[in-house]
Amino acid sequence: MKDYVAFDLETTGLSPDSDQIIEIGAVKIRDGKISGKYNCIIHPEIEVSDFIINLTGISRDMLRKGIPLKEGVEEFLEFSGDLPVLGHNVMFDYSFVKCSAVREGLTFEKMGIDTLKIAKKVHPELESKSLSALCEHYKIENKAAHRAYFDALATAKLYQTLSHYFEPDNPKTFKPAQLTYKIRKPQPATPKQLALLERLTKNKKTFSHNTEAFSCNAEALSYNPETLSRSDASRLIDRLLKGN
Repeated sequence: MKDYVAFDLETTGLSPDSDQIIEIGAVKIRDGKISGKYNCIIHPEIEVSDFIINLTGISRDMLRKGIPLKEGVEEFLEFSGDLPVLGHNVMFDYSFVKCSAVREGLTFEKMGIDTLKIAKKVHPELESKSLSALCEHYKIENKAAHRAYFDALATAKLYQTLSHYFEPDNPKTFKPAQLTYKIRKPQPATPKQLALLERLTKNKKTFSHNTEAFSCNAEALSYNPETLSRSDASRLIDRLLKGN
């Protein structure tokens, strides 16, 4: 595979249903050479733990200045176009983009290759198949591990290295396959969540649920309790609590 987009995400946690993307990094490869790059910080709607801040090095000030999720996802979809995608444990990153795209009314269907899956096939002897361990094994420099763009670039380099050594004898392992992730049906907000939301919004004198859309800022909040999902209710609660 000579033409593809290697990508990586940083997120607030491990669940694409309840956690959020905070950084997207990608590198476009054409004929085996870098032809473009994309990187953005996403402003999250939920609290980011100290663990994630320390792991990624993405400061809260950087997050405050980030772009909206919809803008980041739209830009990444435009950047990746119709090319297959490449990732290390690619289904993790694919599932987050897929869920985020669907929430925004966008489509994200991709063929893809997973360097983790390749490593498991060709390097059964290695104790760790993490990106960092494989980069160390092959002396691939990663200037900023756990930052999305640099991890995406390292993944592209790893793929090219693995392809050089192992693709001739394992051609099927290096062919892109359709990526499939089934999005769970959103669970409705719980009575406890709705009661807490009502208390919080009444305290701010901004309570309204006369529309299916909702927004949350210092001046206004509106939502429909009959259609509000459990994850969106959690985000609203987090934002209201942070504003207290």
